[in-house]
Amino acid sequence: MRTYVRVGDRPGVYFFSLDAGSRLAVWGARTFFRLPYHHAEMDVRVEGEWVRYRSRRRASDREASAGFRARYRPTGPAFAAVPGTLEHFLTERYCLFTVLRSRRVLRVDIDHAPWPLQPAQAEIETNTMAAASGIALPDRPPLLHFARRVDVVNGLPVRAG
Repeated sequence: MRTYVRVGDRPGVYFFSLDAGSRLAVWGARTFFRLPYHHAEMDVRVEGEWVRYRSRRRASDREASAGFRARYRPTGPAFAAVPGTLEHFLTERYCLFTVLRSRRVLRVDIDHAPWPLQPAQAEIETNTMAAASGIALPDRPPLLHFARRVDVVNGLPVRAG
């Protein structure tokens, strides 16, 4: 779960929550990057042209349970998002922000090739991710894009602003 923010002149993303199947990855992201990662049981399977995805975060004393279960697939050719379009605004972000308990904002710079976006279709069975963060989703179909893997390199957290 993320939103789009600007700190000073830098556009980026702020995460309400992130889930990972590795307890080590969760620990590392929480410890070194102050990101709100949660451990979840996750499974991804390719079935023909479809990708079946399942994630289930178990409730604990500190966090609400959350789940996502869907299958999705690309439905058209890949394209690069054009600057000024909604697709570019949503995907071409090269930093993330996190906030410490002291309310100091940190920035993590990110480097990656542009996402090779494709229009997509999804059949969503379960999505309680937003509700677990206290966010109500609008009652309308989601905007969907599919992207093949892109390698991402991130820097270390630095003070933002």
